[in-house]
Amino acid sequence: METGEGADGPVGPGLCCASFNQDSTSLAVGTKTGYRLFSVTSVDKLDCIHESTETPDVYIVERLFSSSLVVVVSQSMPRRMNVYHFKKGTEICNYNECLSLLFNSLRLVVCLEESIYIHNIKDMKLLKTLLNTPSNPSGLCALSINHSNSFLAYPGSDTIGEIIVYDANNLSTMTMIPAHDSPLAAITFSASGTKLASASERGTVIRVFSIPEGLRLFEFRRGMKRYVNISSLSFSPDAQFLCASSNTETVHIFKLEQHTPSWSAYVGKMFTAASSYLPAQVSGMMSQDRAFATVRLQMAGQKNVCVLATIQKLPRLLVASSDGQLFIYNIDPQDGGECTLVQRHRLFGSDKEWEETEKSELMEPPQACQSYAATVAIPTSGPITATLTGYSEDGGAKKGEVIPEHEFAAGPVCLDDETEFPPVSIR
Repeated sequence: METGEGADGPVGPGLCCASFNQDSTSLAVGTKTGYRLFSVTSVDKLDCIHESTETPDVYIVERLFSSSLVVVVSQSMPRRMNVYHFKKGTEICNYNECLSLLFNSLRLVVCLEESIYIHNIKDMKLLKTLLNTPSNPSGLCALSINHSNSFLAYPGSDTIGEIIVYDANNLSTMTMIPAHDSPLAAITFSASGTKLASASERGTVIRVFSIPEGLRLFEFRRGMKRYVNISSLSFSPDAQFLCASSNTETVHIFKLEQHTPSWSAYVGKMFTAASSYLPAQVSGMMSQDRAFATVRLQMAGQKNVCVLATIQKLPRLLVASSDGQLFIYNIDPQDGGECTLVQRHRLFGSDKEWEETEKSELMEPPQACQSYAATVAIPTSGPITATLTGYSEDGGAKKGEVIPEHEFAAGPVCLDDETEFPPVSIR
């Protein structure tokens, strides 16, 4: 889900966070009273498949594919991660010092400010600890959902946009990608794990690299007028499209294709020939592609998370906004252009509550919400030993047991979580 996400996830009245699962078939939202899980396999209907009020002020909630495994982090106990089997109503495990987390069918990755822990998700055994990683106060990292290419990406520097790609299956470093001149703001893998997209803190250029080689495949320009904060990057299931959302009102969708010869290609060759006479920044801009399709959101300045999904056999863009709404847009895969809003769903509250909220927002100026990074960043007053209770560094087997292959099932991925994930006792 690398949705997303990141330190400054969606935060608003009643809604504390939102994230899509790995195959974009489910949406999880955290609220002041607990969390909710929705099925997003239909355009016209939004089903709430589970709701929990046992844990208030949830600011991280992630679901593993379409299984019953849910990871929850609450403001009442910041940095304490709880893994639940919500259908059985049981807790599988919990531990502290969680800054951000990701998981696929084989691995659970816990990211701290200066270290990363890799677990076997079947028994939560610690397989590897990556110590002394560059300072990463937002917990930025990405994990491929494909168990055959279970790759982990995280910042290799806190001053420039280097990306370390790590093999979470074989527990070894694969490559380092010099992606940007400024620090990273967002990274995400394609579903197959063979492509990696990244954006820097400037937010003007988005790049796509081949994995594991680390070769640059595409470069897209989001804009030139101003720097923005990229809040979400997401590939389409077939990796033909890539969407990017930010703190502006526009969502950009880029098409990953090799251009065929045309007049624009001819002009591009002319620019390429002249590039040796131009400043590097100017010639670089000429070679960057613009957005294939765009969405103009109905709200500006609100945080959101976006994914590209196929719903009822058509390509869609899903946008979960910080004001508690889910927008569904149609995408024209041939001509692109402005996407069409086809449905809007409310994620919580009654119509009366919404009317009261809208009235109060008109009367009162919006208040700045405390960011996720501010609530969980490790204090600078003194060192903190980032040790997960009950685990020793590099403990466990080198490779975990493998869950049967299911990544490319015809329908939503459903793990055999009735027997695969027994509770784990952690002292």
